[in-house]
Amino acid sequence: MNPKVDAFIENNTDWQKALTILRDQALACDLNEMFKWKQPCYTLNNSNILIISHLKDCCTLSFFKGALLKDTENILIKPGENSQSVRYLKFYSTKDVIEKTATIKAYIFEAIEVEKAGLKIPTKKEQEPIPEELTQEFIKNPALQNAFKALTPGKQRGYILYFSGAKQPKTRISRIEKYRDRILNGKGFHDCVCGLSKKMPTCDGSHKYL
Repeated sequence: MNPKVDAFIENNTDWQKALTILRDQALACDLNEMFKWKQPCYTLNNSNILIISHLKDCCTLSFFKGALLKDTENILIKPGENSQSVRYLKFYSTKDVIEKTATIKAYIFEAIEVEKAGLKIPTKKEQEPIPEELTQEFIKNPALQNAFKALTPGKQRGYILYFSGAKQPKTRISRIEKYRDRILNGKGFHDCVCGLSKKMPTCDGSHKYL
């Protein structure tokens, strides 16, 4: 038991009993108790499993990989719209914690099994919006659109960031025209097109020394 957690609980008189119960549940599952981010944190083989905290009107138990839990009771809460991993349980009273003791332990054990299995949260990367100038070029040149779609997501993103980086529409159009042939040839923004690079397929600037 970590002395910093002792102090954390003792200093929160409003939620002292509830936090103690949550702590006992985590320790009963043989997790290692640490104090991170000024809160009690429980780990397995140095991997974060859950964290206990409190607000003015409630206390919480957050699972670092909560998105992977089955949540059979449908009680896990998503911190924000874009939260991919963390899910938490919220308790509004000590009685609430006591009544959910069995469920809390079951969720903790499931979180432990998720970690033991080495499961990872699949990351979702939103594609940047395609600039209007490129969309218009696709309408005029379907072959360009097909070639662009054939590029890897990373290469598509590189072009979108470069084209969108120009503040003026005429500059965006100019950039698209400059790299049209490169896209049609299946090349990414940073790909070598001269064949001289020593770091193929990435351009290393070798053409500059001819």
